[in-house]
Amino acid sequence: MKQVVQSAGGGAVEVINSPAPQMSSVSVLVSTSATLISAGTERAVTQLAQANLLAKARARPDLVRQVLSKAKTDGLKPTIQAVRSKLADDLALGYSGAGTILEIGSAVRGFAPGDRVATGGGGFASHAEFQSVPWVLVSKIPDEVSDEAASFSTVASVGLHGLRQADTRIGSKIVVVGMGLIGQLTARMAAAAGCDVLGVDLDQRLLDLGETHGIKGVLEAGSSTTAEIMEWSRGRGADAVVITAGAQGNSGIIQALPARCRDRATIVAVGDVGLDLNRNDFYHKELDLKLARSYGPGRYDRSYEEWGVDYPVDHVRWTEGRNLEAVLDLMASGRLDVSDLITHRVDIANAAAAYDILEDRAQNAIGIVLTYPGTARPERTVEVRSPKTVSPMPRRPSVGILGAGNFVRGVIIPSLKEADFGPVVHVASASGVTATRLAEREGIAKASSDPAAVINDPDVDVVVVATPHSTHAEYTAAALRAGRDVYCEKPLALSWDELADVEAALEESDGRLYVGFNRRYAPMVVAARKALSGPGPVQIQYRVNAGALPPGHWYSDRREGGRLLGEVCHFVDTCHYLAGDQEVTSVHALGPGTDEHDSYHLLIGYADGSSASVVYCADANDATPKERIEINGRGHTVVVDNFRQLTVDGDKVKAEQGKGHAEGMSSMRTQRQQVADGVLPTMRVVLKAADDLAVEEVT
Repeated sequence: MKQVVQSAGGGAVEVINSPAPQMSSVSVLVSTSATLISAGTERAVTQLAQANLLAKARARPDLVRQVLSKAKTDGLKPTIQAVRSKLADDLALGYSGAGTILEIGSAVRGFAPGDRVATGGGGFASHAEFQSVPWVLVSKIPDEVSDEAASFSTVASVGLHGLRQADTRIGSKIVVVGMGLIGQLTARMAAAAGCDVLGVDLDQRLLDLGETHGIKGVLEAGSSTTAEIMEWSRGRGADAVVITAGAQGNSGIIQALPARCRDRATIVAVGDVGLDLNRNDFYHKELDLKLARSYGPGRYDRSYEEWGVDYPVDHVRWTEGRNLEAVLDLMASGRLDVSDLITHRVDIANAAAAYDILEDRAQNAIGIVLTYPGTARPERTVEVRSPKTVSPMPRRPSVGILGAGNFVRGVIIPSLKEADFGPVVHVASASGVTATRLAEREGIAKASSDPAAVINDPDVDVVVVATPHSTHAEYTAAALRAGRDVYCEKPLALSWDELADVEAALEESDGRLYVGFNRRYAPMVVAARKALSGPGPVQIQYRVNAGALPPGHWYSDRREGGRLLGEVCHFVDTCHYLAGDQEVTSVHALGPGTDEHDSYHLLIGYADGSSASVVYCADANDATPKERIEINGRGHTVVVDNFRQLTVDGDKVKAEQGKGHAEGMSSMRTQRQQVADGVLPTMRVVLKAADDLAVEEVT
């Protein structure tokens, strides 16, 4: 399918050929008929992406702080690699569209194939021939409304949510500042709701367009504009102001508003404007300043947008989805007309030209609608390069990869090359976009949005599983049953049932299973174990300064198992290796065991009397190095300091830096025997710890 993307690292907007996206049980697959370019939002996205690094840093100082923090704890080289990988990401543009449902998920009710629907949501309702959209962000289009008009619905919902924040009433005097696309829609909906509306802008053409719908227009001219607003409002001032303009800094917008408002009026910022406020101006009139968050309650809530968990209507009347319905109802009744807002129609194949139109002020673009021929089929695998261009390499296993994120790009693929694997011939990702771009960059023959296509591809010898943690066990078991060798990134499983299924698949399969516990292969850890050779137990202290998670991090998603199962397993496995892969006899886990506090202390006992202490801390000082391992016993003290320095009995020992990714891949490449027996105990330990956080007698 054709899809519009913008590289985060810069360059022009592109139309790429990508697989149709994966569906979930709560989503619908839509054949797109029209999408609307949101001029302000999408111009801001493309301009930031195309800016140089200094401009990006100025625009996003929060990300700069994250980069500096990572450099302190992880070092300069890994940080540079992570930044480069992030800049290689593609941004899927678009969030407001319409089309016809082709398929529905198993948990979807109230929709059926053939329904015409409006679609919404960043990352869902993209400019693409097919969209996979959660049902809560889909609304049926009334017969009276065209698909083109319906494609305005989500953009209009942004303005509608701003009006709801303003608490508009019949007869209210509403000022809309900025009469571009969202401003026009906001003003027209306010008028349809019985409000008296005045629009302010610097462009007379936009004001004239609003006046054809009964909206008084006033050119922004400072004090004279204020005087006109006061006269229009009978000397009282506006009841509410909705700012739909976007401006760098304040541009005088905020400073002028208090004088134009009545006492206790509400000002709602919908557009991206600076908020350098003069407190006295707001204090003396006791003005209420609000920010409208996109198109309604549910935005940025993963349970709502991704999992399709709707809010009860008795408690949240106007969600994102219900705002979408309200806009369509206004259109169906004739109270909201958007036909004159369509200034350009561009075929999806020529979408890059639409963004040139957007940047050309002489084009006077307001509503640019992308149109779709509707002849494409939802193929979930596409050929990126001819298979003939990939030369088969004898005795070097070919690879299929599930997942195409930063870790795959920055770690997995370089490690596969260093370990002398054969070519990567097939890659899959949920959206299909990241898989397609990775295939283009790495010369991979096929890209897909369907994991089964990779697993069952006869050209694939080894399946690499690097998808969300909740899918690891499922895909690993499926690949083993298909007879493939599997390299699964940690963790292998998130429950006893998942682990049992993987073990059963392993028993049935001729394939080999490896798990990405790479630290046991790190040169310094290997050298540490060698330095500790000899009889007798050892005592291991492994301290990890993991750092706090930012709000909304995917680890907070309970489906992904959390940090104990997903990350602490890494360090447990390293301890097993340093203890000589002895049988585990006991484990105690201490910690609050809550989602809000993800710090843990694991105490592990081994058959020969060795012990390990894993301290995983989420709230230590940021300046503290991330990892430190100290092993005592057999007459030695060995320290691995953040994988940068190895010390044996106080003396620094030369050893390569790194955390063993390539070395782990090389082990899989060269070892013909299975190694699953060496890593399965690790998963049993963390599953036991997760059960009760105080478990004894691991069997």
